[in-house]
Amino acid sequence: MTLIGSPVARPDARAKVTGAAMYPADLVRREMLHCKAVFAHRAHAAILRIDTARAAALPGVVAVLLARDVPYNRYGLIDADQEVLCSERVRYVGDRVALVIAQDPRTASIAAGLVEVEYEDLPIVGDALAALEPDAPLVHPAHGTNVLLHQKIRKGDVGAAFAQADLVLSGTFTTSWQEHAYLQPDAGIAYYEGETLIVETAGQWLHEDLRQIAAMLCLGDGAVAIRYAKIGGAFGGREDLSVQPLLALATWYTKRPAAIVWNREESIVGHHKRHPFHITTKWGAKRDGTIVAVETRTVADGGAYASTSVEVLKCATIFAQGPYRIANVATDGFVVYTNNVPSGAFRGFGTPQAHWAAESMITRIAHALEIDPADIRRKNLYREGDTEATGNVLPRGVSALAVLERCAAEMRARFAPRGPQDLDSPFRRGVGVASGIKNVGYSFGFPEQSTATVELVATKRIERAVVRIGAADVGQGVHLILRQIVAETLELALDAVAIVTDDSALTPDAGSASASRMTLMGGRAVHDAALAARAAWERGEAPEATVQYRPPATTRLDLETGAGTPNYCYGYSAQGVEVEVDVTTGVTRVTRIISVHDVGRAINRQQVEAQIEGCLAQAVGYALTENFKVRDGKILTPYFSTYLLPTTLDMPTDIVPVIVELADPNGAFGARGVAEMPLVPFAPAVAAAIYDATGAWVSDLPMTPERILAAITSAKERTAAAAESAVFLAPS
Repeated sequence: MTLIGSPVARPDARAKVTGAAMYPADLVRREMLHCKAVFAHRAHAAILRIDTARAAALPGVVAVLLARDVPYNRYGLIDADQEVLCSERVRYVGDRVALVIAQDPRTASIAAGLVEVEYEDLPIVGDALAALEPDAPLVHPAHGTNVLLHQKIRKGDVGAAFAQADLVLSGTFTTSWQEHAYLQPDAGIAYYEGETLIVETAGQWLHEDLRQIAAMLCLGDGAVAIRYAKIGGAFGGREDLSVQPLLALATWYTKRPAAIVWNREESIVGHHKRHPFHITTKWGAKRDGTIVAVETRTVADGGAYASTSVEVLKCATIFAQGPYRIANVATDGFVVYTNNVPSGAFRGFGTPQAHWAAESMITRIAHALEIDPADIRRKNLYREGDTEATGNVLPRGVSALAVLERCAAEMRARFAPRGPQDLDSPFRRGVGVASGIKNVGYSFGFPEQSTATVELVATKRIERAVVRIGAADVGQGVHLILRQIVAETLELALDAVAIVTDDSALTPDAGSASASRMTLMGGRAVHDAALAARAAWERGEAPEATVQYRPPATTRLDLETGAGTPNYCYGYSAQGVEVEVDVTTGVTRVTRIISVHDVGRAINRQQVEAQIEGCLAQAVGYALTENFKVRDGKILTPYFSTYLLPTTLDMPTDIVPVIVELADPNGAFGARGVAEMPLVPFAPAVAAAIYDATGAWVSDLPMTPERILAAITSAKERTAAAAESAVFLAPS
């Protein structure tokens, strides 16, 4: 093999760093109409009246559209529970009630401010726990309840196991929203080519965008096409539609090209976020560190609309006990509607929240039993052939222990042994470790497939190949990965493989660029299509083949027991981190990271390492700095001046991405995905390091300086109280 594992340079790199690459906002042309959405800026209210007269009369305004102008005024990734333009009620501040279409952006903005909306405020459901109360107002009265899903997992007998445990610990953990903060805010254009409505923007799944927009306009799939420009990051934030329905509606209504470019505030208010979680959990262990029981209650805030909340909640419930072989598990997971910003897909998809609690708890048990945190993981981690909490035998390729051992070895080699802390200095150094598990691909019986076409140019030998696959490159470099797989399969030079990816009318459906699935699923599809095309050529037939790859089947979970086959593939990770804590302020810096991942096979080693490093930057923000605040449904941090993304100065200079390659049975050349994995165990590893440095446990994300300082103060007070008690009880 010559290309598999080779760090081939990204062909799009030069255009991106020079500014030549065309992102959605770069496509806007002077002659296009410009759209401006009128946001509700109300968390929950009935719409009594909308007066568009002043806005429509403004010179340069072409149209002001309302709910009545939308042919089918519903959309949604799984449940079509969101209106393009709200008709009778708004359910969160980012709801859109009108769309202004004008000759230029300034006129559109002025006209949007002239749209008069009269509301009657309704009771606000401000958090997930309140949404569960019997007398809570209903966000969607027709739904009959605020509960989107109550998923149970039952394995063994937790009551009996707790009774026999030598140690039982309980904990309560919370996480907050997280903003995707992708490079370019939501933007796009729409126009007609003949009779076909083209929507050109940035997304994660061409054919799903097509399905929803065609349904909204009551058009056949052939009447609409989706094209993707360069995509400046996604991380799950572009799975749900944002500006696309508005663009499509504007051009369909006016029959003229239209554009929309959201500013950062509009993007932050207008698209979904990572789910906040409230987790209460109890763990039981034997003296030797064997975990015998885990009982967990998880409540997730789904916000105003369903998005992917039920699937995120299921992931969180199956990973409530982390990557550990535990005989007795009882998990109750709830996700609810509230009047907050909708929650949906975000890198990790419920798994980081579950690991925040699970990995923190196993570390706390290790310290309570005076066992090394790595040793307690060695004892309890999943092995090949183990059964997960759903009763399903784990998919082949269980490498949880292998990545932990590699991480421990790297920590011994790279982290200097900690000597006595300098008590005259405010800075304390600590080290933490954590393990992780995350599914690759769709779960719980959701249809999973990826389709690709490979056409060969061949005479006496295969000279070139053209690959067609509707796979979104959201910055992760998957288009290069797919070309490398085809080139290696056909024994071609890389430049002999061309790829067509960004037009729904020209490519078969590869599924979403999410769930760390595209290298495995798209890669397997192009690999198998290349083999089939070569076989056809060798038989003297037309050298072209279309292959739809389907992985091993998954099933839905039983709502009462959780029984089922949730996933066909898992990725495993382990991380060691070193931190420095200023105990006078709580300010914490991550100084070193070792991040170990079993990727099955690294198709492009440079890109895998870059994925790990980039994900760790996002993980640092989730763990320490990104404090997304909401009060009574209103977003209090709609700017980067108040929502603090990590900068270069917040990142450690010593980041060690470590690649383990234990081939996955499903992937082309053994490859599986890695994109989400570094975020999964990172926050609890940081929390463990903070405890190692200060003796203080932090239970709420993000671990801001205020929270860390409060935890340090509380730990000191408990220590002082224990000392006083010991003195009082000491014999005279």
